[in-house]
Amino acid sequence: METAKPEWLKQMESVLETLNEGILISDDCDHVLFVNSVFEEMTGIARAEILGRDPAELYSPEDHLVLQELRRKTRQLGRSSNEFYLPTRGGGRLPIVASARSIEDPDGRSFDIVSLIDISEQKAAQHDLRTANTLLEKRQKEIEDDLALAARVQQSLAPKCMAWRGIHVETFYQPVRTIGGDFGLVSPLDEDHLNVLVCDVSGHGISSALIANRIYSETIAHLNKCAPLGEMLRQLNRLVLHDIGSSLFFFTLSIARVDRSGRRMAFAGAGHPPAMIVKPGEEPRLLESRSTVLGVLPDAIDPEPALEVQLEAGDRIFLYTDGLTDVFNSQGKMLGVGGVRRFVQETATLPLHEMRNAILERVAEWREGPPADDISLILVEV
Repeated sequence: METAKPEWLKQMESVLETLNEGILISDDCDHVLFVNSVFEEMTGIARAEILGRDPAELYSPEDHLVLQELRRKTRQLGRSSNEFYLPTRGGGRLPIVASARSIEDPDGRSFDIVSLIDISEQKAAQHDLRTANTLLEKRQKEIEDDLALAARVQQSLAPKCMAWRGIHVETFYQPVRTIGGDFGLVSPLDEDHLNVLVCDVSGHGISSALIANRIYSETIAHLNKCAPLGEMLRQLNRLVLHDIGSSLFFFTLSIARVDRSGRRMAFAGAGHPPAMIVKPGEEPRLLESRSTVLGVLPDAIDPEPALEVQLEAGDRIFLYTDGLTDVFNSQGKMLGVGGVRRFVQETATLPLHEMRNAILERVAEWREGPPADDISLILVEV
């Protein structure tokens, strides 16, 4: 059943046929007066099958109620825009955005003009994106589980507090991310010597942690062979240069080998912040690295890389990484070795455990914001 078209619609039909959207125009009795060819293409329904009918007849009873609510909203507000769907020939459902406008012509008749935009591609893209996000979330969970396990493994390698033949050791390790590039160790070499070491691999995160763990294993192997400190540095340098061979990584370290009497110590450093010998009431003595950073140059090791240090009862040895020194306050001033040296001197009369905590607290108070680098330290009292 066709309904008489108003004159203005007859004049506009040719223009409506040029639009890229589907167009449907109905009267106040919900009878379709016009659909354009794009509407026919979208639905697969010829206009002869829809003209004069209520388009709600094409919908299921449940969706018919939804459509009626959308019509009510349009007529109440004068316009609306909603996501819905168009029934297609064969029982399909084409996702669309329907923008409707109610108008009244000069004769007082009401009409609904609806433009229909096919959003099936957007919906397909949204579905693909949801699927991809689900896979990414699953993969992210796997990565987080792997990182949690890696963090537990790395924490197991962190230097441990201990007492050994009258020598007391306090340690601290904190990666800036889940896992980091610092490591330390406290390891009796034999019945007569204790090794304490801190190492800092450049960068942060997984790659640095992998390099650090490899260097850790090699270091333990050389220490177990009672290798001289200079020879150990040469072997570690060769490891990164030849076996790993990446210009993206370098590392620094400090190692002290203390004999059981607590009166003699061998020390070697490579590109690392200076170690400190601490006597209460005195400015800490700095032990500078004689060798440069490792993993970059084949001749990084000094011809005489180690030095012998005489110790006295009550002396303390302080090894640390640049996560303590390379921090900035709110004025942009770096704490540096001098600042850490001052904190060490100020806390040197405290019990060893309290001294460690006091140094960390002073650094945290100086620093603006959270740590930006891994932090390791070892305090030894003879």
